[in-house]
Amino acid sequence: MSTLEEKLFNEHVMTLDTYIMFRIKEKQTKLTPELTARNRAPISLSMGAPTAAPPEFVINKLKEVLDEEGIHTYSVPKGEDYFRKAVAQRMKTRFGVEMDPNTEIFSLIGSKEGIANMMRALINPKHEEKEKDIILVPDPGYASYFEFIKCSGGHAYSVPLVAENNYMPDMEELLTQVAKDGYNPAKIKALIVNYPNNPLGVTATREYLQSVIDFCKKHQILLISDAAYSDLYYAEDEKPFSIFELEGAKDIAVEFFSFSKPYAMTGWRLGWICGNADIVQRFGKVKSTIDNGIFKPLQKAAAAVLNSEEGDEYIDKMNKGFKHKQEIVVKGLKELGWPIDETKIPHTTFYLWLPIPPRYKNAVDFCEDLLTKSGVVLVPGNAFGKYGEGFFRLSFVCSDEKLQEVIDRMKADGFFFN
Repeated sequence: MSTLEEKLFNEHVMTLDTYIMFRIKEKQTKLTPELTARNRAPISLSMGAPTAAPPEFVINKLKEVLDEEGIHTYSVPKGEDYFRKAVAQRMKTRFGVEMDPNTEIFSLIGSKEGIANMMRALINPKHEEKEKDIILVPDPGYASYFEFIKCSGGHAYSVPLVAENNYMPDMEELLTQVAKDGYNPAKIKALIVNYPNNPLGVTATREYLQSVIDFCKKHQILLISDAAYSDLYYAEDEKPFSIFELEGAKDIAVEFFSFSKPYAMTGWRLGWICGNADIVQRFGKVKSTIDNGIFKPLQKAAAAVLNSEEGDEYIDKMNKGFKHKQEIVVKGLKELGWPIDETKIPHTTFYLWLPIPPRYKNAVDFCEDLLTKSGVVLVPGNAFGKYGEGFFRLSFVCSDEKLQEVIDRMKADGFFFN
């Protein structure tokens, strides 16, 4: 580490590491020639990103609007009127929720950017750990949450999502634990919930999330719902819902949505925040100092697909495909001895969260061994928080043939559970 680097960058940035998915990709790339020579060219089950093309409808719409007069000029950070109205319509038709497009909706350059900027807006950076503003974060949870908070000078306090609490922890008990750990509960600024969850794939009940809303209102804690996976589900009775379907949510909450997962529009970088008007508008003031909004053609195409028959058909088709992929992987891993109870497998997202074989000391050792011997790329569970140790995340987004090849390689290379 250079002296100049230490002089220039703040202490919070200096603690950051390269994002886990990019670190895995770098190692995969380095090993690719050797693995290919052994007929084990890498198969990536690490990235949480659909590999299919976006809906043909949205691609054609983008091409269509590129020649419109004025389409290449600056947009506005809040999003064009047609984009926000389309979002409001989607919230109404998908969730039965009313949103004012003028005050309760704001465009995002992807939900990742939005959540990062929300952390920047909420946290007053401090040096002393026990003096820092606290954000309650799901653990295991999206790895970037922890980094967003650290980079902003706050403290990410883990909310354990484990089988013992059915992945729905008692928040009052957690508040007591915060105090026992020497932190001041009054420093808690926000609670992030993420259902359906990355990396677990689990969902929460309406009754539980209603209790979370009530908890946040009681303690004046902002509730941040990351709903990136709300359209990825395989069973109608497990259809994810918006927190704004529940009583009192608009008093204390905002919700983040993304086009990346349901429409495979990962590189387009599009999303939105909606909810409490005061919070959304204050967040918007932060955004307006940072960017000038999303490229208008992207907004027009996205607005068109949100409420289209073609968009809904695409989501349905993709979900049926993910369900089939999940079945391929579950069947194969059970043949390899994994203790999978099919009645407990989540029917949301495109992830499986499973224990590592008992002969391995930790998740990193297992994932590295599988990569170097079989070319299969997984994510160790501890990348998602301290409660992820002993598990790994598998993302079944590649082709059915590649998924079957993963199982065949594991069998051939001796990767049985016991």
